[in-house]
Amino acid sequence: MAWNWPWARTPGERNIAVERKQAAGYGFVALHREGEALWTRRDYASLAREGFMRNPVAHRAVRMIAEAAAAVPWVAYEGEAELDRHPLLELLARPNHGQAGTTFMEVLYGHLILSGNAYVELVEAATGAREMHLLRPDKVTVVADSAGWPVALEHRAGGVKRRVSLEEEGAGLHLTLFHPLDDHYGFAPLAAALQALDIHNAAARWNKALLDNSARPSGALVYATKEGANLSDEQFDRLKTELEQGYSGAAKAGRPLLLEGGLDWKAMSLSPRDMDFMEARNGAARDIALALGVPPMLLGIPGDNTYANYQEANRAFYRLTVLPLVGRIAKELGGFLAPRLDGDVRLWFDADQVEGLSAEREALWARVSEANFLSDDEKREAVGYGAVGG
Repeated sequence: MAWNWPWARTPGERNIAVERKQAAGYGFVALHREGEALWTRRDYASLAREGFMRNPVAHRAVRMIAEAAAAVPWVAYEGEAELDRHPLLELLARPNHGQAGTTFMEVLYGHLILSGNAYVELVEAATGAREMHLLRPDKVTVVADSAGWPVALEHRAGGVKRRVSLEEEGAGLHLTLFHPLDDHYGFAPLAAALQALDIHNAAARWNKALLDNSARPSGALVYATKEGANLSDEQFDRLKTELEQGYSGAAKAGRPLLLEGGLDWKAMSLSPRDMDFMEARNGAARDIALALGVPPMLLGIPGDNTYANYQEANRAFYRLTVLPLVGRIAKELGGFLAPRLDGDVRLWFDADQVEGLSAEREALWARVSEANFLSDDEKREAVGYGAVGG
């Protein structure tokens, strides 16, 4: 290698041959590999933005679960007796002055699905009034003690931080979904469908780009002369600018291309297999619906014949997804609120008033009514009602 340092060579280096680089006569090898895919982050804000706010399948599935679960009516029991009125039911009917009970529960279920966590704070005034408020998951951090047990919630609002106790007499309740690798935080169901979510969104962006380019990929503008000359940098930049400004976009689709001497346009097209984005999107949509527990038939996704009809799919949706989630929350809220409301009550839901299970309820009543070996009181007890005697 030729020396280019400020000092001179030593006497022993004067006869060293100078190495010179020359590319002529040698081959060139380029090594390529597929780039790593870019996936959406698993935090609450990313899942809410890319899933609920940008993906129609995830948006509809989350709303179906949250709205159906929030509409299930509550019922309170003291022993075996059903209570018509109780402070617990009144608090759930109007948790705070800004939200009705269904709105409050819809937000709670939405937090659970999108983040795997829901945080409830019970505010008690000196006058005895009580309100429940929900804390947004991305603004809450679980605080653990030296032994690793959660003891408080740290809520951040702007530049202000405050703690809400999770201990026995505390005002905080942390609801979680099962997470196999975390002791304090739950796992979001939508995070399990993250790859399908990104594929569905990417296919939509790709189709939009094709439509913006008149639903076909760009062609190749070939410059070939007999002398084998190349375009200068200035000519290349000018030609590229003219193509982008004059022939790109849906509004300019089909405009004839005016070529100068030596230029030739080679149109390219996608194969039918490359254009088959619809099946890829439907497959990704089915995975999203599967992760959230919504039958694809209810979302209008074709290619899924798991259920014979819409009514059967709707019944499975309630039995396998909605009611287990509502029962889980009923036990958590009942255990949290009952000791604070001076009553030994048990909170549960009234499945008989769920409209989506009306066909199943009518079938049960018909079977019990035809059972002639049962008395009227036994029939009432079989369908969940108390005996009247006689």
